[in-house]
Amino acid sequence: MTILLTIIHVIVSLFLIAVILLQSGKGAELGAAFGGGSSHTLFGSRGAATFLNKMTTVAAVVFMLTSLILAVVTSKGGSVVKKTPVTEGTKSIPAAPGPIQGVGVEPSAQPSPQQVPQTPAHPPTK
Repeated sequence: MTILLTIIHVIVSLFLIAVILLQSGKGAELGAAFGGGSSHTLFGSRGAATFLNKMTTVAAVVFMLTSLILAVVTSKGGSVVKKTPVTEGTKSIPAAPGPIQGVGVEPSAQPSPQQVPQTPAHPPTK
């Protein structure tokens, strides 16, 4: 159902864009683009404004309804984060990054761990 609503929503949004772009400001009707005067427009002297206004209203209402329905339907599914199972590997803290083995350095050429200097048992005498 969500896929069908999404398809309808996209089609209505594209139709709404087209209807809005077909409308023009006062004095420049759609028929003027075809060489007609203001009284010889494509839909008549006031027909285009009324027809396009009604189509814009219908498309806007359908667009808002599909937006609202999609928001309600998808929110009932819950959070993806809550659905993800927590495994033992994701609970642990990752180790600090160390040297990467085998990247441009020979294994024998890698430095050995440094020895911690031990303090002498007796302080040096003077």
